[in-house]
Parts: sequence; structure tokens; C-alpha cells
Amino acid sequence: MAKIKITKVKSAINRTQNQKRTLEALGLHKMGQVVEHDDTPNILGMIKKVNHLVSVETA
Repeated sequence: MAKIKITKVKSAINRTQNQKRTLEALGLHKMGQVVEHDDTPNILGMIKKVNHLVSVETA
């Protein structure tokens, strides 16, 4: 399975509770933090919900 790197590039302040929880579920807490996940449909759906707050690249 392919891996993807997700970087938090914008703050979650003044965002909906759903978006904040999605970032936490992805493992993103601090600005500039990078996490690596498998390229699964569940993860891609979560990224789609917060794509304006994160940057995604293939690992």
C-alpha cells in the first residue's frame, strides 16, 4: 500500500468541531507537524474534509 505524508499548514482556530476532530484523528496537533499514513479510502476521505488546512504529498 502506498504511503502519503500529511502536513498541517493552517490553524484549526475558528473551524468547525468536525474539522478539529478530523485533524486530531489524523494525528495532527501542531502547525508544521508531519504524519505518514497509508493511502486508504478512509484516510483520503478525512483529508478531503480538511484539504484547506493540510498539504499532502506521496512518501
